Amino acid sequence: MRKNGGNAGRGRIRGVLFDKDGTLFDYHGTWGPILSEVAAALAGGQVSLVPAMLASIGYREETGRFEAGSIAAAGDTFALADAWRGLLGVSDRERLVARLDGYFAELGPERSIPVTDLGVYFQAMKGRGLTLGIATNDVAASAAGTILRFGLSDYIDFAAGYDSGHGAKPGPGMALAFCAASGLAPADIAVVGDNMHDLEMGRGAGAGLLVGVLTGTSGEADLAPLADHVIADITLLPALLD
Repeated sequence: MRKNGGNAGRGRIRGVLFDKDGTLFDYHGTWGPILSEVAAALAGGQVSLVPAMLASIGYREETGRFEAGSIAAAGDTFALADAWRGLLGVSDRERLVARLDGYFAELGPERSIPVTDLGVYFQAMKGRGLTLGIATNDVAASAAGTILRFGLSDYIDFAAGYDSGHGAKPGPGMALAFCAASGLAPADIAVVGDNMHDLEMGRGAGAGLLVGVLTGTSGEADLAPLADHVIADITLLPALLD
């Protein structure tokens, strides 16, 4: 656990806004297979395109992982579509985005691997009187489907995707929308995520606490410059809030 200067300790935290993939769900175990499958489906019979497609969004064969801050790790569907359009010879950006979002809305909830028992975890967090939210650069339908699949509807007060009308990360829009929906001031919330764009969202919104987790694509050295704390995973957050 690392403590940075930042906003840490600026009063009691009353709400927590979580990133989804890499934070609530193991990034590589979930999205490595999904993105490989989607790339293969889009490539059709041109299977030789798949390695180049994955490399273009940050996959490194030598490590078997997507790089921190890459399109796969931090981008939205538009960035992904733009990386693949030239390789696939696709001119219709909107159609490709819609196709990708369709895959993600179906496969994301079905294949996500939680980092802990999320039902138990969120019930306990809710029992602390916290307002809870999810902000993701995934499509909103994938976030909604994931909340339903894991039985989190009674605990999650707010959920937004890149297409929810608040803008995508690293912009502050989703964090500010969470505050508006909950009636909390930005200084009252913690933002928890596995990537710099999560922390940049929180910093831009004026969040009271920025927490990095190591269940995604980033290491401690990636997150430490912006995070007030870097922890192994979300199970250590309750003790940190105490």
